[in-house]
Amino acid sequence: MNNAQLNELKQRYVANGAASPATQFADRAENALVWDADGNRIIDFAGGIGVLNIGHRHPKVVQAVKDQLDKVMHTCQTVMPYEGYVKVAEKLSQVTPVRGHAKVMLANSGAEALENAVKVARAATGKNNVICFDGGYHGRTFMTMAMNGKVAPYATDFGSMPGNVFRAPYPVPYHGVSEDEALRGLKMALKTDANPRDTAAIVLEPVLGEGGFYPAPASFLKAVREICDEHGMLMIVDEVQSGFGRTGKMFAIEHSGVEPDIITMAKSMADGMPISAVVGTDKHMDASGANSLGGTYTGSPVSCAATLAVLEVFEQENILEKSQALGDKLAKRFTQWQQAFDCIDNGRNMGAMAAIDLVSDKANHTPDADLAGALCKKAREKGLILLSCGLYGNTIRFLMPVTIEDEILEEGLAIVEEALKELVGSKSAATA
Repeated sequence: MNNAQLNELKQRYVANGAASPATQFADRAENALVWDADGNRIIDFAGGIGVLNIGHRHPKVVQAVKDQLDKVMHTCQTVMPYEGYVKVAEKLSQVTPVRGHAKVMLANSGAEALENAVKVARAATGKNNVICFDGGYHGRTFMTMAMNGKVAPYATDFGSMPGNVFRAPYPVPYHGVSEDEALRGLKMALKTDANPRDTAAIVLEPVLGEGGFYPAPASFLKAVREICDEHGMLMIVDEVQSGFGRTGKMFAIEHSGVEPDIITMAKSMADGMPISAVVGTDKHMDASGANSLGGTYTGSPVSCAATLAVLEVFEQENILEKSQALGDKLAKRFTQWQQAFDCIDNGRNMGAMAAIDLVSDKANHTPDADLAGALCKKAREKGLILLSCGLYGNTIRFLMPVTIEDEILEEGLAIVEEALKELVGSKSAATA
């Protein structure tokens, strides 16, 4: 079927809230390229929203999935376990920087991992409250919608959210929230809303994902760790988008040297297969009773096989070094863009977790969400998938595979430049 036929089916049968606004349908893909149902070639700077750090259909992952399909597809690991689950748990325990000996539970999605992390924290501490941060994103289930630091579009239409979730400011100096102000707000939340004796955990992203790709300073993360220790609360770090090599380390928290109690992960963990994990200190992970954690499909054999293949690829193909090198290339290009375009500001990256802000006034950091939307639309018309994000909707994030070929990267970045020139012109054009 072609794009037009598939769009007709989408409009007729797919719920509006779940339907993609995109009109091109993916037919096949390889590394950083996708071909749609009409045969058009598209460069992918989104990676399925950060899921494809080692590219579409990495050959070693594809082979591992095929091999597993010839053996076992499903038993439900609580009914009859299998090697893949325990091998993934072993590997994640070895590479995840939590305090002490780590234990693992597997789930299906990032939101499910966050839900279970909260369950573990409540069981381990005997407390209920959770503190999250402005601009944070943790998922689309009811608990994670309550935890999100942004209402629209995630919770707008769905009524009351669960209680016992409280909010603190996230340090984004570019938008007027200093590290000191963020810490003051967190401490105030503990005084005014979330009594420490009733608070199980502080949950935060070391680099905001949907909130705009703003990294928290290492000193801030260390201060959160100290506050958690002071009050007997757990520190839960959400690495769903920032993990698995996006920042030049396996997990973004490693840049700070801080060891949390629990880390959640998903997305690029299995190069496109659905899986997530909660990895935490053994005494916390073992706090709840038998059969209290799990689900029918959690840690499926096929997804476990994909995860083990991904971890091998990281070891064999220098993925972390490639991520850092890609980040350096993007940072250099961002600097050039900021000089060439009045609308581009605040280029930033931690490894290949990179972003720019589109503004109508650089001096006042005035967000321009309309331009961000127009740029993504124009880029798609030119054959490039590009994503916006951020609390103000004006951030352009770059989530191309870290395995992207240099010539494809250059082609995609040139499309961004062309689209911007068509939308706003450039300083060089204006002075010519």
